[in-house]
Amino acid sequence: MGMNLDAALTLLAREPSAPLDVAELALRLARDEYPDLDVEAYLGELDAMAHEARRFVRGDFDARVHGLCRYLFHEMGFHGNTHDYYDPRNSYLNDVLDRRTGLPITLSVVAIAIGTRVGLNVVGVGLPGHFLARAIDEATAILFDPFHGGRRLDADDCAQMIRRLTQQPFEVRPEHLRGVPPGLLTARLLTNLKGVYQRTEDFPRAVRVLERLCQLAPGDAEQRRDLGRALLAAEQPGRAIDHLTAYVRMMPEAGDVADVKEWLDQARAAVARWN
Repeated sequence: MGMNLDAALTLLAREPSAPLDVAELALRLARDEYPDLDVEAYLGELDAMAHEARRFVRGDFDARVHGLCRYLFHEMGFHGNTHDYYDPRNSYLNDVLDRRTGLPITLSVVAIAIGTRVGLNVVGVGLPGHFLARAIDEATAILFDPFHGGRRLDADDCAQMIRRLTQQPFEVRPEHLRGVPPGLLTARLLTNLKGVYQRTEDFPRAVRVLERLCQLAPGDAEQRRDLGRALLAAEQPGRAIDHLTAYVRMMPEAGDVADVKEWLDQARAAVARWN
């Protein structure tokens, strides 16, 4: 039967660390874009890849992590899409599995999925502007970068990379390297898609992604505002009113509340014209 996505998002809203399979979550989210997607078939493909990967994942901890990276990034050819970073397909796990290319976060999901299935404890690490994977053993942990062929990093490498990406000072602290729980990983995956669809002004798709973000974080006023704005742009002013009103009620002192009230007036005027 598999996971029910609405129930899973409701659970993650309450309990972001609920032990859900992030690969299955990502595939079920991809059905919003690909309604006929066969989730079970892709999960079967991940199981088959893990079966193959076992030949590489042998020896001590260090050798096993090396073997996982060799299998994923050399044998299978998974690589970061530097050529077209903002292609929405980079955020859909089925496309990433088909095309062997994606974003740091989706390639990390592949590493988590295969690593976990071969008995390694692999988690995602969410740094500002970049996402990594970390394999953890009782005594040690190995940080690697799925977007760049699985290359290993230490804290200094991470700090330099983030400073280069963000042009901001950055020091790596232990909390930065903690595993990202499934709820926050899912939110970050959706936030990437939200950015892509807002950038291309694909408002119907932006609405769909924002509705998922609001399921994950029902108390997040800014997601409600952004959903209201996207609904207005997608010519659904009636539905926009509730979300924009909620933002004004939740954030009466916000710096942009005058703008939001203006959008609310536009939405109400559009509804009045239709009635």
